[in-house]
Amino acid sequence: MPRRRRWFHAAVLTAALAAAGVTAAPGAALAESNGGTRVMPLGDSITEGTQVPGGYRIGLWQRMAAAGYRVDLVGSQFNGPAALGDHDHEGHPGWRIDQIDAAIGGWLRTSTPRTVLLHIGTNDILQNYQVAGAPGRLSTLIDHITAAAPAADVFVATIIPLANAGQEAAARTFNASLPGIVQAKASAGKRVHLVDMHAALSTADLIDGVHPTAGGYDRMAAAWYTALRTVPGTIGDPGAATGRTLVGSGSGRCLDVPGGNSANGTQPIIWDCSGAANQQWTFDGQTLRALGKCLDSPTGAVAGARAQLWDCSGAANQRWTFSSGGTIRNAQSGLCLDVTGNATANGTAVALWTCTGAPNQLWTTR
Repeated sequence: MPRRRRWFHAAVLTAALAAAGVTAAPGAALAESNGGTRVMPLGDSITEGTQVPGGYRIGLWQRMAAAGYRVDLVGSQFNGPAALGDHDHEGHPGWRIDQIDAAIGGWLRTSTPRTVLLHIGTNDILQNYQVAGAPGRLSTLIDHITAAAPAADVFVATIIPLANAGQEAAARTFNASLPGIVQAKASAGKRVHLVDMHAALSTADLIDGVHPTAGGYDRMAAAWYTALRTVPGTIGDPGAATGRTLVGSGSGRCLDVPGGNSANGTQPIIWDCSGAANQQWTFDGQTLRALGKCLDSPTGAVAGARAQLWDCSGAANQRWTFSSGGTIRNAQSGLCLDVTGNATANGTAVALWTCTGAPNQLWTTR
């Protein structure tokens, strides 16, 4: 493959939830996944959407979906209306920086985000909790995120305005430290980016002096969306609405779902390229999808295990990377997509094998 490519269905995840609105008790784990690029909204009640359930996530989701991005919001929390197509997040009302930091490792291991949206520090100010040390705590939190998820891009927002004059002064002092913190991380090679969220809102956008109105949350959504689009790949690429064929370099034949059978466990084969739907694959930067299912490496796979179609879960065994040479490697097993036995005949099964770079492991696109 001459270069890595990212493809997307320009489709919107249809919410399989009540039309009037969807909420769940704090801590409910009702994870949704559409196989898209995994984005973790991380923070406190402003991420959760206090006063306006779903908060900025509503407008952000709608902007991404309308532009054809396939995004999977992730986190252990779940709330928001049906207008929000994916309700997962990591927003914890009342939490300070240190409390988020204490739990971040587990959340990152579970959710494995590609991108993190961090808005935190408001409760340090509101609770007058060692405010002078808040920038240092934030710096440590960022370090923990980038160490646990070095391939993720982390967008760090300045905190939004506060109506109380004294608290707003403290918020401005805190925010003033963020550009230097973020620049230091970026200069050290970390994928960290600053979003000036404070400038996006005013106190007129607050419903209770702390949390935004619906319009204020939408301004936050716009700021996040603008920032995300400046860093390629953080929410994927809208790409072509249709998939591409994957052609085996050793055989000249295409990766094919036999008989168009999308049942869980179906093993792909190679077959003469026809351009049919069962040979159309979309790649969102993480998952490979065909016929509404994801290409999957069985849990605990070893060399020789079957590659298979399965319901999309967003787990590591369904995430793949393309090398510049054309191999397709599974994130969990480390094995490559391999045409069994170096064969070239129609119907040869495609399995997983130790990556060698041999022609039967190389794929190009059409």
